[in-house]
Amino acid sequence: MKNLMLIFGGQSSEHEVSCVSATTIAKAIDREKYQVYLVGITKEGKWLLADSVEHMQTGEWRDSKKQAVLSPDATGKELLILQGESVERVKIDVAFPVLHGLYGEDGTIQGLFELAKIPYVGCGVLASAVSMDKVYTKNIVDKLGITQAQFVDVRKEQFADMEAVLNRVEEKLSYPVFVKPSNAGSSCGVTKAEDRNALKNSLLLAAEHDNKILVEETIVGRELECAVLGNEEIDASGVGEILAAEDAAFYDYDAKYNNAESKTVIGPDLPEGKEEEIRSCAKQIFKAVDGRGLARVDFFMENGTNRIVFNELNTLPGFTSISMYPMLWGAKGLSIEKLVQKLIDLAKCRG
Repeated sequence: MKNLMLIFGGQSSEHEVSCVSATTIAKAIDREKYQVYLVGITKEGKWLLADSVEHMQTGEWRDSKKQAVLSPDATGKELLILQGESVERVKIDVAFPVLHGLYGEDGTIQGLFELAKIPYVGCGVLASAVSMDKVYTKNIVDKLGITQAQFVDVRKEQFADMEAVLNRVEEKLSYPVFVKPSNAGSSCGVTKAEDRNALKNSLLLAAEHDNKILVEETIVGRELECAVLGNEEIDASGVGEILAAEDAAFYDYDAKYNNAESKTVIGPDLPEGKEEEIRSCAKQIFKAVDGRGLARVDFFMENGTNRIVFNELNTLPGFTSISMYPMLWGAKGLSIEKLVQKLIDLAKCRG
C-alpha cells in the first residue's frame, strides 16, 4: 500500500473552501490502494495531522496534538509526525495538495515537493506561479492571439500618485471596470467600479490582497467554464455555464459559495462551434503555461457578438459539491472516484 499525503486548509482567504474541497477528495480516494495522511495547515501556517475526515469536516483537526512537517530532504521523502517527544517518520509516495489561492496554488508548496522529490498532483512551480498571477497569465494569453478583455496593471507603490493611476486607467478603459488583485482566488477582493471614485476605492480594496492589481474592461456576456485534464496528452471536458443569482452584481465569492440562487448548468445551449472553440482555447492556454494535471479555464461569450473571451485560469479548481470541475467530468462519465484516481496517476507519471 502506498502512502498519500493530502494537504488542505492553508493561509489564503480560501482556507474554508479548501477544507470542503479536501473532504470531497479524501472520501473519493481508494483506501485499498492508499494509506492517507491528512495534513491541515491553519490560517497561521501551522501544519497538523488530522485524525479523520470527520475532523476535517467539523474543524476539530485544528486542535490536533500531532504536528506534521514535510522534510525537504530528497533522500528521505518523509513526513515527520511530532507528538510530544516522539517522532514518527512516514515515507510519502505521492502528495495531493488541495490548497486554493496563495501559498498553495502559486508554486510555493510545489517547490517544496520538488525539493523533496515527491510526486504531486497538479501543475508545477512555473505553471502554478504564472497562472495564479492574473497579469502574467494575460501577458501569456496575449501571445496566443486568443481574445481577452483589455486591461491595465497597477502596482500598489504607484498609489503615491493616485491621480496618475486613475488617469492611466481611464485613458485605456471605459466604465464600468473590474478591479482584481493579481494574486488571489475565488474572486476575493474583486469589485466592479462604475466611476472614478469607485475605481479609487476598488484599487485600495484590491491592494489589501496583493501589491499588483489588474483593472479590466467589463465584458457583458455568459460565463462559461471548461475543465482540462492531462500532462502531455490533454483532454478538455464539455462546457459549463455559471448563472449568478439575480441579486449578485457578478459571480463573486459570496455568489459562488453562499448564495443558493447561483447555479451551474452543464452542457448549455451554445451557438454552433462555440463549445469546440472554448475547448480548443482551454487546451492551448493550459499548454502555454506548461500546465500539468488539471485546471479550469474560464471564458465569457459576449452578448451581441458571441465572441469567446478568455477570463482566467485556475490550476487548483474547487472540488465542493457545487464546483464546476468535478461536475464537468462527471457529465463525461468520470465519477469523482475515477477522477481523483486519474489525477493521482498523472502525478506519478509527470514529465
